[in-house]
Amino acid sequence: MSGEKTIGFVFVERFADWEYGLLAASAVEWFGASAVAMSPGGKAVRSISGFRVCCERGLDQADAQGLDALVIVGSDRWMDADAPDLRALMTAVARGDGVVGGICGGTLALARAGLFEGHRHTSNGRVWIADHLPHYPGEELYQDVPLAVAHGKIVSAPGAAPASFALAMLGALYPQAHEQLAAMRAIFAREHLHGDDHMAPLS
Repeated sequence: MSGEKTIGFVFVERFADWEYGLLAASAVEWFGASAVAMSPGGKAVRSISGFRVCCERGLDQADAQGLDALVIVGSDRWMDADAPDLRALMTAVARGDGVVGGICGGTLALARAGLFEGHRHTSNGRVWIADHLPHYPGEELYQDVPLAVAHGKIVSAPGAAPASFALAMLGALYPQAHEQLAAMRAIFAREHLHGDDHMAPLS
């Protein structure tokens, strides 16, 4: 890949452990990207499972410097009325021709910032996002699908779709990496090819 890309991962309290790992590890290990942890005030935050992440940057507009992509990791904190306002940060990344993505509750941050206006997108269900944020800009372009949706450089996904979210984010960040992305898709899909035939019975 030409030039190392830097991806900022936004974490808030009770972030979802399963939503960012495939993307972060794949980007660094297979694409040579750099991952940066970000949080309110750059402070350490804990995941749903209790793991503590030490962050390097805050969430101000200036913290967008050098970022090629920004990922908003899901948390039930995004459902709160006083959730962190990321508009300045996300707008700075988007105006710099960067990719902006959100998964699960993180999609609410994109909706609040108006980034879904003019972009096809998804979330945890049409009713779910409407319940939390009625009449947001771009709501008519909602796609009721169980996997990630990428439209231009805006990427969104339900919380149960971390694999397709990783692929969609990397596809938007590395649009020429067709073979590498196809190989990743095959690797991620392999465990589902045989259904439940080989699963151990529950005791």
